[in-house]
Amino acid sequence: MIIDRYLPRALPLPAPALSRRQFVTLTLGGAIGLAFMPLASLDVRAQNASTVPPGQKPTEQPGAFVSIAKDGTTTVLCNRMDMGQGIETALAMICAEELDADWARVKTGFGNQAGNYVDPMMGMHLTGGSNSVKNSYMQYRELGARTRAMLVAAAARQWDVAPKLISTDKGLVKTTAGGGRFASYGDLFEAAMKEPIPDKVVLKDPKQFTLIGQPTSLKVARAKSSGTQAYGIDVKLPGQLTAVIVRPPVFNAKLKSHDATATRAVKGVRAVLPVKLDRGGEGIAIVADGYWPAKMGRDALKVEWDTAAVPRPDTEQLVADYRALAAKPGLPAPQDTLRADTAALSSAPRKLTAEFVFPYLNHAQMEPLACTVDLKADACTLYFASQMPGVDAGAVAATTGLKPEQVNIVVQMAGGGFGRRAVPSAEYAREATHVAMALAAAGQRAPVKVVWSREDDMKAGYYRPLTVHRAEIGFDAQGRVLAWDHRIVSQSILKGSPFEPFMVVKGVDGTTTEGMREPYAIPMNLSVHHPQVDVPVLWWRSVGATHTAFVMETLIDEIAVATGQDPVAYRMALMGSDPKAARHRAALQLAVDKSGYGKKTLPKGTAWGVAVHESFESVVAYVVEAKITGSGKTRKPVLVNVTAGVHCNLCVNPRTVEAQVQGSVVMALGTTMPEHRITMKDGVVEQGNFDRYPMPRITDAPAIAVHIVPSDAPPKGMGEPGLPPLAPAYANAIARLTGQRLRELPFKLG
Repeated sequence: MIIDRYLPRALPLPAPALSRRQFVTLTLGGAIGLAFMPLASLDVRAQNASTVPPGQKPTEQPGAFVSIAKDGTTTVLCNRMDMGQGIETALAMICAEELDADWARVKTGFGNQAGNYVDPMMGMHLTGGSNSVKNSYMQYRELGARTRAMLVAAAARQWDVAPKLISTDKGLVKTTAGGGRFASYGDLFEAAMKEPIPDKVVLKDPKQFTLIGQPTSLKVARAKSSGTQAYGIDVKLPGQLTAVIVRPPVFNAKLKSHDATATRAVKGVRAVLPVKLDRGGEGIAIVADGYWPAKMGRDALKVEWDTAAVPRPDTEQLVADYRALAAKPGLPAPQDTLRADTAALSSAPRKLTAEFVFPYLNHAQMEPLACTVDLKADACTLYFASQMPGVDAGAVAATTGLKPEQVNIVVQMAGGGFGRRAVPSAEYAREATHVAMALAAAGQRAPVKVVWSREDDMKAGYYRPLTVHRAEIGFDAQGRVLAWDHRIVSQSILKGSPFEPFMVVKGVDGTTTEGMREPYAIPMNLSVHHPQVDVPVLWWRSVGATHTAFVMETLIDEIAVATGQDPVAYRMALMGSDPKAARHRAALQLAVDKSGYGKKTLPKGTAWGVAVHESFESVVAYVVEAKITGSGKTRKPVLVNVTAGVHCNLCVNPRTVEAQVQGSVVMALGTTMPEHRITMKDGVVEQGNFDRYPMPRITDAPAIAVHIVPSDAPPKGMGEPGLPPLAPAYANAIARLTGQRLRELPFKLG
């Protein structure tokens, strides 16, 4: 996700010169809050005014985040949703570091839609944009330090000792005064929470860190590896029923008629209920005692759909239409003064024209969507993995007619997400709520868990947009880019959403163009077409960088080869001494040094590939080794080795950074594999499961080595930046082996 770079910073900050992106970031939150947030979250915005003393804002109050049992077990609540990125452990590490907690006795949990758990830099509930550690680093350090100070104050009061004579270590409070005394955090916590929250706290010098920066296993690692970790799909309440929804084969179609005779005959089926769906469509909920009878009941249902009034998008036609649009200038993208001279393009001694096609993609998270709704007459509690619980709670309140404070969301651990669990329309929370409301109206009020099968989400979910790029580049024999004209055709993710007034500038969705040109100081004219297509689109892991990185890094590589230059040296020369590219140079150099690029002799038939890209304020460079196996129709590329150079500033937990890069490599590898795409024929999605949407298997996985550039600068995010540069680095290696420049994902070898 990209949101956090555009949303508001709610806390007072210094006033540096603002870029356009930062300005939009600082001005967005009001409309989002007013449109979606429950009142509790709106109150937070008011409390974030400068008149609120430090330590008193909801996001700064230790009691909402830290609890310590009598036995010393310390629980630190995560203000985000964890979908495998390890933030429940990372944020707990940050807090425990300043708290001086005994890490062996620390547990983790999740907050909810209350105002305490908004992103402190944005003023809204959000897990996305790789912002969790980045935006909450200082928040959780101060939460830990404030809790520690309150424990010391409680001990000082009980022992009648000056606080400066008291120290803390691994869950113990100690003093040498008066012959020496000590107490556990568990003994003091209740009294500590009655102490005033300190306005200011002294934080540790990073040289004193014992947890931050150390490779640390996830607190949930044992539960996940043993199969005992509970996820949103595992929620089970007393008297709970399970529902599946029959969805139209074409987006937004209406129900014409149905015959539920055979469905009602299935043992365990309790109700067959017409329900409203997201974006105006209609469906039928089959409610039963469990998932299997609900599914069997759905399979038995006879239904006719009215598709006459809805468009029927077709991928083949869309690609043709997009290519035609890409041949024409679009809306100029907001950019700086380094624009291309049209005359320089026409007179350039060398020219390169390239067109790229990127397909619709499904998020394909391991755990499909599930949402359990316990709807009462005067309250509603939802149990699911939500990336935006404040948005979802506000939407549920509006759907049910309840007051926002009557809606509670119990955030669950998620088995993947990649943006799919952050829908601005609160799609699946509202759909599940509609099922609960229909069930109550039918006289069968009960908790109901609505489950999306893999096929449900793949055929009727949200997708990364189909995108076409066209580049026309003029350069000289030394590889100096004289002019670059670039056009992108892609649906806007944000048009029609509450984010549009702030994130779509002069008609151009910033998520479409992010990552273009950076970090290379080359003259470029960039324009965009946003066609209106009746296909639901959404952010997908690393958002626009999934295609812009591929375009930029393969074209830069192609120019280097065309002018007889080493691809690494050429990139370094283009970046020059620009301070903005310092982290790119460091990451690339680290990957080069650790891989042996240019020094190690590769086996015959194996080639190097290189790419570097910044997304979400972190830089990842890849040096890969690839080969081609087979011949003729059996030819296939093989990714052999991947060496990553990562610059994410201060690395809180090297183990989770390594895991995120490894996961990103495998996920990006999937985007290169044959048939890894979503296609539509006459309005119907053709893929329904992994048999037609292949994923990498363990035999496809390369050896992956991850190296992190040391830094003391405030940390940045790592959930998404590892994905964008992998496919272009791999494509560049294939080009060296075959002479073929790949212009599509997934790869198509000629």
